Amino acid sequence: MFKYLIRRVAGIVPVLLVISLFVFGFVHLLPGDPARLVAGPDATAQDIALIRQDLGLDRPLHVQYLRFVSNAVQGEFGLSLKTKRPVIEEIGERFMPTLWLTVVSMVWATLAGLVIGVASAVRRGRWPDYMGMVVAVSGIAFPSFWLGLLLIDLFSVQLGWLPTGGYGTWQHFIMPSLTLGVGVAAVMARFTRSAFIDIAREDYVRTARAKGVPARLVVWKHTLRNALIPIITMVGLQFGFLLGGSIVVETVFAWPGLGRLLVDSVSYRDYTVIQAEILLFSLEFILINLLVDVLYALVNPEIRYS
Repeated sequence: MFKYLIRRVAGIVPVLLVISLFVFGFVHLLPGDPARLVAGPDATAQDIALIRQDLGLDRPLHVQYLRFVSNAVQGEFGLSLKTKRPVIEEIGERFMPTLWLTVVSMVWATLAGLVIGVASAVRRGRWPDYMGMVVAVSGIAFPSFWLGLLLIDLFSVQLGWLPTGGYGTWQHFIMPSLTLGVGVAAVMARFTRSAFIDIAREDYVRTARAKGVPARLVVWKHTLRNALIPIITMVGLQFGFLLGGSIVVETVFAWPGLGRLLVDSVSYRDYTVIQAEILLFSLEFILINLLVDVLYALVNPEIRYS
C-alpha cells in the first residue's frame, strides 16, 4: 500500500503540469484585455501599456507560462488583478465557506440517498420503491437555481424564517445545503438501489438467506457492505464536484465561496485567480480519488494494492 501511495503522489506532478498548460491557454483565450479593465474606461493607451508591462502581459506567452509554473511551485500565484491582494488570501477566505457548505450538503444527502436507495431495493416493485424513485427523479429534474429561488420565496419572503443569503450562522446553511444536496441525494438513491440489487443477486447473499440469517443482518452486513465500493466512488465524485464550488447555488444565495469567486474572476478577466482556482479544483479531484482508492481497501480487506 505504501509503495502504491508513493507512486500515486508522484504521478500528481505531471498531471498538474498538463492541467496548468491547458488552464493557462484557456484564460488567455478569454475575450477582453485585463489591463484595460484594471485601468478603467477613461485610461489612455499609454496607461494601458504601462499596466500591461507591470502585469507582465506584454511578455511572450511561453515566458508568462514558465513564470506562472515557477511561482505556482513555490505556492505563489501573484496578486489579484481586481483587488490587488495576494491570490492565496483571496482563495483562503473563500475556501472554508465552500468546504463547510459541501460537508453539510454531502452528509445529509449521502445519508438520505442511502436510506432511500436501500429501502427501494429491499421493497423493490412495491410502493416504497416507487415513492423513492419518484423522489429521486424529481431531485435530479429540479434545476438548482429554480429550487433555490423557490426556497427563498417560501422560507424568507413568505414565512420570514431564514435569511435570503449570506454566510455566518447555522441558519444561513439550511437553504443552500438543501439546494446543493437534493441532486446529490437523488443520484445517491438511484446509484445505491442499483448497486444493492446487483449485490443481492450474488450467491453468497442467497446462501446467507438460505442458512436462516436474519433479514436485517443480510441487508446491512452482507449486501450493503459489498455495495459500498461503487457507492464510495460516487460519493467521492460528488464531493469533488461540490467542493469545486457550486456556481449556481453560491450565486443565488450570495454565498462567499469559491464558485462565486470564479464567476467574478471570469467576468473581470482576473487571470491569476482563475488559474489558481482551477489548479486547486484539479488537485482536489486528484486527492479525493486517491482517498477513495484507500477507502476501498478499508471497506473490503480483500482489495490489495501493489
